[in-house]
Amino acid sequence: MEFGTGTQATFVPSDPPRDGVVALWGDGVAGDTAIELVLPVGKVFRRTKVDAALVPLSRAIPRLLTAEGELSPAIAAWSAVAEAGVNLIARGRLLPAASPGGVDSWRVGPLDVADEEMLRGLAAALPPEAHALPLSGLKRIRLHSPESLIRAFWDATADVLVRTPAASVAAGGPAFASAEPTLVGPDGAAWLAELSARQAQGAHLILRMEVHEPENSEEEPTFAAVLAVRSTADPSLIVEAATLWDAPEAVLERMGEQVETQLLLGLRRGARAWSPLGRMLRSAAPTELELEYDEVVDLLTHGDAALGGAGIEVQWPKDLFSGELKAKASATQAPGSVTGPEFTLKSLLQFRWRLSLGDEELTDAEVTALAEAKRPLVRLRGKWVKVDARLIAKVRAHRAKKLSGAEALAAALTGELELDGEKVEFTVPSALTGLLQRIRDSAAEPIEQPAELRATLRPYQKAGLGWLATMTGLGLGACLADDMGLGKTIQLISLHLHRRPRGEGPTLVLCPTSLLGNWEREFARFAPDIPVRRFHGGGRHLDEVAPDEVVLATYGVLRRDRETLSEVDWGMIAADEAQHVKNPLSVTAKELRKIPAAAKVALTGTPMENRLTELWSIIDWTTPGLLGSLDGFRRKVARPIERDRDTAVTERLATTVRPFLLRRKKTDPDIAPELPRKTETDRFVPLTAEQTTLYEAVVRENLAMIRELDGVARRGQVLKLLTELKQICNHPAQYLKEPGVLHGRSGKLAAFEELLDVILDEGDSVLVFSQYVQLCRLLEKRLAERGLPTMLLSGSSTPKVREDMVARFQAGEVPVFLLSLKAGGVGLNLTKATHVIHYDRWWNPAVEDQATDRAYRIGQDRPVQVHRLIAEGTLEERIATVLETKRGLADAVIGAGENWITELSDDELADLVRLGET
Repeated sequence: MEFGTGTQATFVPSDPPRDGVVALWGDGVAGDTAIELVLPVGKVFRRTKVDAALVPLSRAIPRLLTAEGELSPAIAAWSAVAEAGVNLIARGRLLPAASPGGVDSWRVGPLDVADEEMLRGLAAALPPEAHALPLSGLKRIRLHSPESLIRAFWDATADVLVRTPAASVAAGGPAFASAEPTLVGPDGAAWLAELSARQAQGAHLILRMEVHEPENSEEEPTFAAVLAVRSTADPSLIVEAATLWDAPEAVLERMGEQVETQLLLGLRRGARAWSPLGRMLRSAAPTELELEYDEVVDLLTHGDAALGGAGIEVQWPKDLFSGELKAKASATQAPGSVTGPEFTLKSLLQFRWRLSLGDEELTDAEVTALAEAKRPLVRLRGKWVKVDARLIAKVRAHRAKKLSGAEALAAALTGELELDGEKVEFTVPSALTGLLQRIRDSAAEPIEQPAELRATLRPYQKAGLGWLATMTGLGLGACLADDMGLGKTIQLISLHLHRRPRGEGPTLVLCPTSLLGNWEREFARFAPDIPVRRFHGGGRHLDEVAPDEVVLATYGVLRRDRETLSEVDWGMIAADEAQHVKNPLSVTAKELRKIPAAAKVALTGTPMENRLTELWSIIDWTTPGLLGSLDGFRRKVARPIERDRDTAVTERLATTVRPFLLRRKKTDPDIAPELPRKTETDRFVPLTAEQTTLYEAVVRENLAMIRELDGVARRGQVLKLLTELKQICNHPAQYLKEPGVLHGRSGKLAAFEELLDVILDEGDSVLVFSQYVQLCRLLEKRLAERGLPTMLLSGSSTPKVREDMVARFQAGEVPVFLLSLKAGGVGLNLTKATHVIHYDRWWNPAVEDQATDRAYRIGQDRPVQVHRLIAEGTLEERIATVLETKRGLADAVIGAGENWITELSDDELADLVRLGET
C-alpha cells in the first residue's frame, strides 16, 4: 500500500470498532468498492461516488506510522492522528467499554486537558477530503465532525492493538481478550459499571508550584511543589493534601472512597513519570516537595508533560513569569545602502529581531543576557522568564541577514515575514513608515489635471491620475487595471503631462502593433503639444529624443531592438495591454525587464487571464521583488490558492498587491452612472440532426481514446475533443472543413440570422465575435449570399486596414463587423455598435468581457445588448454555468483557462460533454 501525492483518505467507523477501515481513493489507488462521500466541487460540496480501496486497520496503521515523503494533506493528517493515537495507548490511556451493539471493545481515554487540546488541533488540521464521510440514514447532507471521526479512529486503533489474556480474568470471560466479537454479558456489564463508578468517584492529583522570594535580594529564591487533590465527581472541590489527612468526614465523603490510598497510588504513577516526585513517597502523609532550580527547569521543560500523561496536573502561578517571550522581525537602514534621500525598492535593510515580554521590548543587553544564560528559566526585570532555546537560536542565526526594499515593503503590508519556511510577525521599521503611509493614502491624494490636457477628466480618472502620480513619484511601479473602455489611455497621457514640468524624462509606450495608430491619434487629440514618434518600421531611430517626448514601439520591436531602446534614459515606460508579457519566461517579458526606467506602469484590463503567475509577471516588472521569486510564488501562493482555495493566502496576496494595482469596474457605483445600461442574454439553440450525429460520434471516439491515455497525451486529447465539439456546435462545415451549402445545417446559424435580421431592421450596428477565423469566414460567405455588407477583422489584417475598418464602422458605412476574438478583443473603440454577439464561448469570461468592452465603454451613449449563442444540451450549456464561478478568483485577488477541464476525471469529462439535458 503506497501513498501518492494525489491519494486521498478517510476513516469509515464500524461496530465493533476494530472492524473500521481506512478508505483510500485518488491517484494511484486501484479502488474496488464504490462509496459515497461529500467532496468539494468548485465552491460547493456534493455527494460523490468514488471507487475506493478499503484497508483494514491492522494494515493501515503501520503504513500511516511510517508514511514519509510528499504526501497529500489527507494522508499527512491521518498519519498524525495515527501517531497520536498510538502514543495515547502507550501512555495507558485505555478503557474497556461496550459498543452500541453490546460487543466488547477498547477505547482511548480518559483524556486530560493537554490531550483534548491535541485532539482539537488535529481536528482543525483535517482537510475536507479526510472527513468527507456523510452520516448514514439522513436525507440532508451531514458529515461526521472531524473530532468525532478522530475519536472513532483512536478507539478502533485501541480495539485492534489491545487484546490481552489478563482482561478475561477481570471481565470474567473472553470479553476484551478474544479477537472474536463477544457480547458483554451481565458479569462484564457489572464490571464496566464498577469501573465507571470508580472513575466518577476518583481523585485527581494536582501539583501547585510556588516560588518563595528571599528577604535578601542577593539570595536565590526557593521553589516548592504543593500537593492537592481534585474530586472527579465534583471538579470544583479541591483540597490541599496538608489538610486532607485531618479533613472532616463530610469532605472525605465528597472526595470519594479511599482518597488517601488513591493519592498514594497516584504519586507512585507520577514518580515513574518524573522521578523527583518519589521523594514525597518517603513521607507517611506527603504534602509538599522542595525543588532545586534544575528540577524546576526539568519540570518546566519535560516533567510537566510527563506528569500530565500520568494523570497529574501541574499548576504554575499566573504571576510567576513576566509573560511569554515573543520575537518580531524588523529591519533598520543598512549603512551605505541608499544613494539618495528617499527609500527605494533597491535599498538594503539590515534584518533585526525585536524581542518583547508582553508589551515591553527588551534592550539589546537583555537579549544578550538571555542568549548567554543558556538556561530555560532566567530572572529578568524582577520576574522569571521562560526562555525558548529554539527561539533564541533563531534570533542569533539571522543577525547578518539583509532584506531588499521590496521584501521589507511586502512584509510591512502583510505584517508577516517568512524565514526558513516559518512566518513571523514583522514590525514596520522607521525607514518604511513614511513610505507605507503615503502608499496607503495615495488614492486619497488630490491632484489637478494638467492644464495642457485637451479634455476634462472624469472624477474616477482624476483619482487614477493622482494614484499614478503618487506611485511613480515614490519610485514604485503601478498597474492600472481598469475595465476596458474606462480611459486608461487618457490617464497615462495625463500622467506624462503631469511629469513633464518636473523634467522626469521621455516616456516609452509599448503596445501591440494594432494599437500604434490609436496611441498616436489619442496624443494628437488630447496632448497636441507633446512630440510623439513611432519607433516602428524601416528607418526607425532614437536620435535626439526630447526630454518630454513620447516614443511608441511594439512588443515585436522590443524583442528585436531592446539594446537600442535601453540606450535612452527613460523617465517612464508604459506597457499597454500588459497581458502580452503575462508569461514571465517569454522572450518579450525577459527583454522588457532589461530596459531601465525611473517609473514603470502596466496598463491592462485583465491582469490575470488564466493563472496567478500572470499577475506575478506583471507586478514583478512594475515592482520587482514584491512577490518574491517565481518559483517561491508558485509553491507558496499560486498552488495554495488555485488548488486548495486557501483563503488566508488569498487575503495575504490581495493585501500585498492591492496598493500597487488599481482596479475599477464599469459596475462600480462611482462609474456606473457614466455608462448606459448593458443587457446580457444567453440564447439556447438546438442542434440539427447532422450536428447531433457528428457530436455523438466525436464524443464516443474521443472518450475511448482518453481513457487509455494519461499525462500530457491525455490533456492534449481532451483539448482536441473540446475543440471539435465546439466547432460542431458552431457549424458542421467548420468541423468538416468543407465548402458547400451553409443554410439549414446549424441551429446556431439559424438563430444568428434571425437575431441579425431584427438588429438590422432596427437600424442598429453589431459586433460578431468568434474565436475561430474560419467560422468568421463562413459567416462572411453566408451573409454575402444574402446581400448583407460585412467586414472581417483577423490577425492577418494590417494596422492600416484595421484603422480603415474601424473608421468605416464608426461612420456607419458597414453595420456588421465580424471579428476574431484574439485580434479584435482588445484595443478597439467601436461605440457605434449597440449589439454584441458572441457566436461561441471562450473558456475565460474575462476575455469575453474584454471583447464586449469594444462597444460598452466610455463614449457609449446608448444601451448595449450582449447576446451569447449556446448549443443546448451540449458542453456549451454546462460550461456556461461553470464560467460564472470563474470570475471569483480574479476578484478576490485584485482562474484558470481551459486547463481546469483537462484535469477532470474520465467520468466528470464524460458528464460534461454528453449530449442531453443538463
